Formats: sequence, C-alpha cells, structure tokens
Amino acid sequence: MTTGSPAAELPQNSSDDAMELNKDLERMIEDTENISVQLTWMAYDVVALRTSPELVASLRSLEEAHDRCRAAVSGDLKPQSDKYPEPTTKTLTQM
Repeated sequence: MTTGSPAAELPQNSSDDAMELNKDLERMIEDTENISVQLTWMAYDVVALRTSPELVASLRSLEEAHDRCRAAVSGDLKPQSDKYPEPTTKTLTQM
C-alpha cells in the first residue's frame, strides 16, 4: 500500500494548477486591456468625426484612392463610384 505517494503529488499538482491559472488570468487581463485600448481609439475616432465634417470627406477620399489603387494592382479596373455615397453632414449645432 502506498499511502504517502498521492499525498506527495497533491501539493505539486496544486502548484502547477495555480501557475496555469495565473498564466490564464494574465492572458485574459492583457486581452481585456487590448480591447479597452481599441474601444478608446474607436470613441476618439467617433468624436473626431462628429466634430470635424471635413475629416469625413478626407477619409472618404482616402478610402476611394485606396480602392482605386487596390483595383489597379489586382487588375480589376471596374469603378465603384456608388460605394461611397455623399453624406449628409451635420455640424455640432445641428445635432
């Protein structure tokens, strides 16, 4: 009968479980921090876009130029002019 053997393994398993749990928690915290940073940037972008209508037009122009370049590189030369309809911009006083 080996009664001492399972008792000796219990602290080792518990230590390994605790280390694994700590690694998992650290990974979850890092993922949560990354999501928080992304949400902060998204909120910043929304505020910037709402306060500066010129920025919306500039971004749209940049997206259209990117699409034209991508189409030229890939060989698809069909224009997609209806992809970005003109916005109805509102100023802060209109909101």
